[in-house]
Amino acid sequence: MQEKPDAADLLATARDVVLRELLPALPSEKALAARMVAAAIALALRQGAAPALTDTPDLAKLAAEIRAGRHDPGLDSHAQVAAFLRDYARARAAVSAPKALG
Repeated sequence: MQEKPDAADLLATARDVVLRELLPALPSEKALAARMVAAAIALALRQGAAPALTDTPDLAKLAAEIRAGRHDPGLDSHAQVAAFLRDYARARAAVSAPKALG
């Protein structure tokens, strides 16, 4: 059991300070940098909250198998590999680009 505030609470507070207190006080040429810091903190928060991916195959090996045609449509493994790739892409997008998911 972790005491409060935990890392996520501290990051959320830091992001809030950057956006609400520091950004308005910064010169306009520093606004982009402050927004980038806030975006990086938000990504770190999503990454920390994301469930761990389990049963993830060796992605380099899977990519080589796909390039070699071992999971082409019509083969027994096609549906399973396609489902994994869909789920994997959604999980990655939920962290890196949640707006892309709608």
